[in-house]
Amino acid sequence: MAVQFKNLEDYGVIGNLQACALIGRDGSIDWLCFPYLESPSVFAALLDTERGGYFQIQPAAKYESLQSYIENTNILQTTFNTPLGAAVITDFMKPEGRKEDHYVREVFRKVECIKGEVDLEISFSPRFKYAKVLPDFELTETGIIAQTQNESLFLQSPASLKVYDHEAGSIMTLTGGKTAWYVLQYNHRVPLSEQDCEKLLSSVREFWLRWVHNSLRSIYAVEGHWHSLVVRSGLVLKLLANPETGAIAAAPTTSLPEKIGGVRNWDYRYCWIRDSSLTAQALFHIGHVKESQDFRRWMRDIVGQTKDPSSIQVMYGLDGEVDLEERILENLSGYKDSSPVRIGNGAAKQKQLDIYGELLNAVYDTTRHGEEISFENWKIIKKIVNYVCLAWKEKDSGIWEVRGGTRHFVYSKLMCWVALDRAVKVSRSKGFSSPLEKWEKTREAIRQAIIERGFSKRLNSFVQAFDSETLDATSLLIPLMDFLSFDDPRVQGTIEAVLKKLVTKEGLVYRYDSDDGLPGGEGYFVLCSFWLVKALALSGRVEEAEEIFLKVLKYISPLGLLAEEIDPENGTQLGNFPQAFSHIGLINSALYLGIAKGKKYKGPKPIGIS
Repeated sequence: MAVQFKNLEDYGVIGNLQACALIGRDGSIDWLCFPYLESPSVFAALLDTERGGYFQIQPAAKYESLQSYIENTNILQTTFNTPLGAAVITDFMKPEGRKEDHYVREVFRKVECIKGEVDLEISFSPRFKYAKVLPDFELTETGIIAQTQNESLFLQSPASLKVYDHEAGSIMTLTGGKTAWYVLQYNHRVPLSEQDCEKLLSSVREFWLRWVHNSLRSIYAVEGHWHSLVVRSGLVLKLLANPETGAIAAAPTTSLPEKIGGVRNWDYRYCWIRDSSLTAQALFHIGHVKESQDFRRWMRDIVGQTKDPSSIQVMYGLDGEVDLEERILENLSGYKDSSPVRIGNGAAKQKQLDIYGELLNAVYDTTRHGEEISFENWKIIKKIVNYVCLAWKEKDSGIWEVRGGTRHFVYSKLMCWVALDRAVKVSRSKGFSSPLEKWEKTREAIRQAIIERGFSKRLNSFVQAFDSETLDATSLLIPLMDFLSFDDPRVQGTIEAVLKKLVTKEGLVYRYDSDDGLPGGEGYFVLCSFWLVKALALSGRVEEAEEIFLKVLKYISPLGLLAEEIDPENGTQLGNFPQAFSHIGLINSALYLGIAKGKKYKGPKPIGIS
């Protein structure tokens, strides 16, 4: 059986806090990397329907399907309706940490006939090492083993399987009320009873319900349908946060294109300091303190091992790996034939000065709500801030990781200012020793440079780079970082310029209106739309903010998931999926809007909220 390319909106995601799987409405697992999220794939039909590999369970007859999550969990259900009956597949993974001796990685698939009779077709087609290695198959009494020299997948199957053309399959008939369990295990082979599986399903459901419960008090300010979307966004971010290392991935996928047929296809399965800092803050503001603490621990370990702050990378592997060499997989066609398919990320070696501000802003945000900083951590922070005092004058590649040369990006300067501003505030509030006079003098110098060279009188707006006439959506963050007040004419001028030049009638926002050194186009950037929502809401323009927020929500998937961008031609989602940046934006926008509308909020207030 062959699978087809699907729109990203037709996928759900499950995970175990170490790895994630994307499962389509057709019952096919089209993306799964084991044992970790950044490991080579065992199923990659997402990136090549012919060669990538998949594990599909679906009715043999014509059907209609829909997906949903068990409420407040990451347990996915796909319901199939056929002329003769209906069946539900419940997919989940057991949240777990690393094991010292071996790694237990499992995907559980419960198949239940809820009406009539359904013939189900099972196709098991694993492809190891990004589909470079075909496995050998061995049938067993309880299922089948697909194995290579170093890896294996054991599929426990209630139906007898047949092997043909490097895959296995069967037809299974279920009648009303009957269930069957398929269990996929990586480098592990322990058959489980139906009772074992049911107990695991119950315990996994309880795990997610307990986790979500921590946020319900904090998101009381979020109303109506938005409430469930914020919960879902939190659940997505949790899947990307590794509980053992503390690292947070930007997305669970690689090379999903920013334009179909284009070449802007990047690997996002790594920990960006910027993205992760923002993720940790978003989770903190909806009641999840542990994830914020875990990330700060990861960051402390990474930065603490780095003698020179200038050598801090913009991203690392989820175990702190520094070598993320970018390579092209020639054997895969790419999502909807969008090549190349890349693994690794060359941007890891870029200079992006904004990361220091993102890091210090996250530290400040959590410490002002009671989190403590040790003396050792402060020594590390002080070293970073002293470096920023020198580095802020340099050019860099900016937040958008342009590959067309370095510039004096205004956002990078803004975040250098933030690094100094937050360090000064933390030093004063906590009584830490520091060269405050130097820091304050440098902070003021950056401020003057941004105002004098980062603002265009002709456009009446802050711009992308010093002395340029290019608009950039990052300028919307100037008041959100407390650099200027929301009622400052330059801030309102910037908002108006963005509304006029970068925003479509659908309320979606382009990142910028300039050449970035890369061929081809891209979609509307979801996070930028949420930045605009926040800027309008905190400017007192609440109705405009809510109108744009509602327009953006029209593009969210039926499961409440968001990719990085929206296709300007047909409104479908583009880029890696689901994307942490986008879900961070949704959480923050809903909180800011709720507070601006006078809703009660019992959690730690975000920066910018008085």
